[in-house]
Amino acid sequence: MLGNDLKNTAYPLLRRAMRGLNQSLTPLRAAGGRLRYLSPFPQRFTGAYATFEEAIAAARSNGLAGYDHEEIAEVAFEQMCKVAPWDYPVLFWMRQLAGEVDGLVDAGGHMGTKYRAFRNLMQFDDTFRWVVYDLPSIVQAGRCRAERENLPGLHFVERIADAGPVQLFLGSGLLQYLDVQLSRLITELPVRPQHVILNKVALRKGGTVITLERIGRATVPYQMRDEGVLRHDIEQLGYTLVDRWTIPSLAHVIETHPELGASESAGFYYRLG
Repeated sequence: MLGNDLKNTAYPLLRRAMRGLNQSLTPLRAAGGRLRYLSPFPQRFTGAYATFEEAIAAARSNGLAGYDHEEIAEVAFEQMCKVAPWDYPVLFWMRQLAGEVDGLVDAGGHMGTKYRAFRNLMQFDDTFRWVVYDLPSIVQAGRCRAERENLPGLHFVERIADAGPVQLFLGSGLLQYLDVQLSRLITELPVRPQHVILNKVALRKGGTVITLERIGRATVPYQMRDEGVLRHDIEQLGYTLVDRWTIPSLAHVIETHPELGASESAGFYYRLG
């Protein structure tokens, strides 16, 4: 009986005390985070903004802003061309869909990094169309590299409408940097794809926050999205969630705003209908 009494009274008191302690420490965490603006060492993530426009304006005040610069196309390129642990759910579903899919649009696919990472594992034939949609500077650099490497199956477009009809929409690491709703991008395709695979999606509870990520010499808006808003956006197009996975190693804290908590990184597979 004594043990049950202790459990019923002491434990709730302890939980309330811990919540109170965390709340009392929040201002200290916030103050410590703001001091990181003064650090001589560059932070990976800085600032917290309500809109993409606010974030990109702050980035411009710091010099090179956004991803649309050829000089940052090569940043971490070789590393991105390797298969990472968080790629395996994507590979699993792509293999499951191999009989249904003869091409895909790789939105935000950089210079074809996932094509290079996956091609030996997936054994694409010459008829498989892998179309990368990205920003003009990245597309230009990607085309040049693909020509040098003789990769005729790898194509690049600056307008997603030019990707043509494809059965699969792949967005791996796309949504952090996308400044429009995902539904808008999908509906710009000539035909709505039957399958949508999203990976490395930065999520958080308590509403969307946009921070600035340092990539090479550039500062790039990085969006941590509200999951409910994201899922409603895609599901209202008629897509049904088939699978969801988490990637704990890609959770991030904004160094200057630690009181906002860590993001969650996740992946999704959706099927139309």
